[in-house]
Amino acid sequence: MQHEDPHPSVPTTLAPLRNPVFRSIWTATQISSLGWLVQTVAISWLMATISASDLMVALVQAASTLPVFFLSILAGAIADNFSRRRVMFAGHCLIALASTTLMIAVGLGFVDPWLLLGLGFLAGCGFALNDPAWHASVGDILHKRDIPAAVTLMSVGYNIVRSTGPALGGTILAFFGPLAAFALAALSDLAPLGAIWRTKWKVRSSPLPRERMATAIHDGVRFTAMSLEIRAAVARATLFGLASITILALLPLVVRDQLKSGPIVYGILLAGFGMGAFVAGMGNGWLRRITSQNRLVALASVACAACCLCLALTSSVAVAAVALALGGAGWLITWTGIDVSVQLASPRWVVGRTLSIYYALSAGGMAAGSWIWGSVAQNYSLTSALEGAAGALLLVAAAGIVLPIRPWEETDQESSDFRAPELAIDLKPRSGPIVAKVGYSISEKNTDAFLACIRAKRHAFSRAGARNWTLQRNLQTPSLWTETFRTPTWMDFLRLNHRLTAADKEIGQHLLALHEGELPPHTELSIERTTEAARSRASTFVSRPPR
Repeated sequence: MQHEDPHPSVPTTLAPLRNPVFRSIWTATQISSLGWLVQTVAISWLMATISASDLMVALVQAASTLPVFFLSILAGAIADNFSRRRVMFAGHCLIALASTTLMIAVGLGFVDPWLLLGLGFLAGCGFALNDPAWHASVGDILHKRDIPAAVTLMSVGYNIVRSTGPALGGTILAFFGPLAAFALAALSDLAPLGAIWRTKWKVRSSPLPRERMATAIHDGVRFTAMSLEIRAAVARATLFGLASITILALLPLVVRDQLKSGPIVYGILLAGFGMGAFVAGMGNGWLRRITSQNRLVALASVACAACCLCLALTSSVAVAAVALALGGAGWLITWTGIDVSVQLASPRWVVGRTLSIYYALSAGGMAAGSWIWGSVAQNYSLTSALEGAAGALLLVAAAGIVLPIRPWEETDQESSDFRAPELAIDLKPRSGPIVAKVGYSISEKNTDAFLACIRAKRHAFSRAGARNWTLQRNLQTPSLWTETFRTPTWMDFLRLNHRLTAADKEIGQHLLALHEGELPPHTELSIERTTEAARSRASTFVSRPPR
């Protein structure tokens, strides 16, 4: 259940911090992120010193992002079917386990490239479990109008930490060694565990039993595939991740080979990246007012392309820092814009799954990009990899023509109330298939408007689970139209109607206005029966709810 906003007239970037639950978890997340960034700097630099392979250095980024690709969709289904608070807690437990194990291994002197990648993979599993649940919980904790500000604030907060965390990590590495960096990371993981343990928030529960995981995943993929806005956003995110990850994945090599510097410079450059993201985040609202979201995301890709080109051609730390600030700004604008677009286009019943699909494919793009550009750097040259990534980012910017990011709209995505119809027979949840028929009487002058409206209804019902949707017109009485769709079981029919949002139900009101019969359109429910084998009387033919 969304919390009412006591100050609805002030939807600023900092407005979500007025909510104590969001503020507590957000603050703890920044502490954890600080430790994670210190640890990432230590792992990347440690890998660059113990391994002569450029590919192994690039795979540090891939190790932590690959689990998101493999596990996020399952994690999204879990977040939509179980307590998101508990899922977040479990995810942070995995992250803490990875950090603690790494600290102990380094303390005992057991350091191996594959161990570093393996523990990075374990931490990535924790992020894969936590992130869909945390981002989906934003809509449960806050009012819808605060979601864009909250997502921006989450990115800005991370990038504030990014401005200081890498520099801190470089300093700790230079003066105290990797063990101190890993110890700080392990301690910082306690903050989100404590915050999640202490806080609770209300979530609107479903009166229906939990879905099976396979069904939940299938329905989430189906909804995403049928949603034009989400599909375009996910495609853009995947392509952007594939090309832009070069900046972070190859930065240790830029510092080592082109700038001839050490971990302190590496940390300073990452801080420049974070500072650029921070500035862009604070000005994100103003940028959205002066240009469209689609154009803003395209310009962000161009900014990241310019960053790659500068890194490829410069040997100056100052120029590299400015270039990384530009890249950080493009990075934040892109991920914030796409994240909010997916959230606002998703009903609450499926938001965890749509976000997880977005995370999975964008992380898969980043993991693939780390491997591809790392291989190019190893087999050709670092300059070739960075220039190739810049060209790819320009193509991603041009992709906005065919894959536009839609404007953010605060449509009502809450599921509407639904009362199950009374039946003349006793159906079990798995009884089916169920056939629903709705009859309309439409005059000739309203035919075009009716067809446009019925297409919108078909899209809404199909995304929610309707199958085999058809529309028939009576040949003897052309004004009579019949809409038909199926669901595999009676429980699927109930889920479909519980999933329909208030915005979806408005389509029915438009159809009612076009209907000219003496009685309003009614839904006739039937259960299909095969003639090939005898079945119990409980699956007999037709059941009609009272009109």
